[in-house]
Amino acid sequence: MNSFKKTVLMVVVFVIALSVFFGVGGCGKGDPSGGEGELILLCGSSFGSPMERLCAEFTAETGIAVATTLSGSEDFLPIVKAGQEGDILVTHDPFLDYVTEAGALSDSVHVGFVAPVLAVQEGNPKGLSSIDDLTQEGLKVALSDPKFSTCGEMVAALIEKKGIKDAVMKSVGNRLTKGHSHLGNLLKLQEVDAVVMWNGVAYTYRDSLDVVKTPYEYDEEIRVHIIGLNYTTQPEALKRFIEFARSRGPETFVEYGYVK
Repeated sequence: MNSFKKTVLMVVVFVIALSVFFGVGGCGKGDPSGGEGELILLCGSSFGSPMERLCAEFTAETGIAVATTLSGSEDFLPIVKAGQEGDILVTHDPFLDYVTEAGALSDSVHVGFVAPVLAVQEGNPKGLSSIDDLTQEGLKVALSDPKFSTCGEMVAALIEKKGIKDAVMKSVGNRLTKGHSHLGNLLKLQEVDAVVMWNGVAYTYRDSLDVVKTPYEYDEEIRVHIIGLNYTTQPEALKRFIEFARSRGPETFVEYGYVK
């Protein structure tokens, strides 16, 4: 091999080595230096709309991308406990306690409240005014399943306390659902007369349903949290996101209906 070819080969090897060393082609989540690569957001499915806006504003301001995965909070918990994936978790009580108990909490911001609301078809054709009215003969009702949903647990406890559980469940039949968006779709398609769902999800469907104002009769208040996870490989980017959420998160969640 002549000297010219040797020189070219050495240059090529040097360039490749530099590319590998400096990570040419983008800084990924696995950057151990704490640099500002893409953040991974594990987002409870009830909070997609406000978080989409918050993340877009964060990226516009900082240049840091945020990749979002939507699912139920109970689906994310094993991942967080294992320190397996994610930099940020958006969820509601009592999952902040579970993250803390798992030793995975870095920081958190309280950004709003989720509360069960009684939602009906537009115009409230059945004239419903309270949870007690869900006992009406012939009414078609859908609720979230208490096995999968904090909202479902709260509603089940309330109708039990009121002594109307059997009558309400007769109206529900087999319409216990896992996701709040499914409840919104059932009302939108007029397949049911009424549902009880999270306030913020009802806001998302505000053009397709009416919310009946009722007294808050539940035994607990449920807060929404944006949680920083301490096993992140992007500590500086995560810190900036939490600071941004602390500044802009509460007003964004209020705008999307997550109020008591």
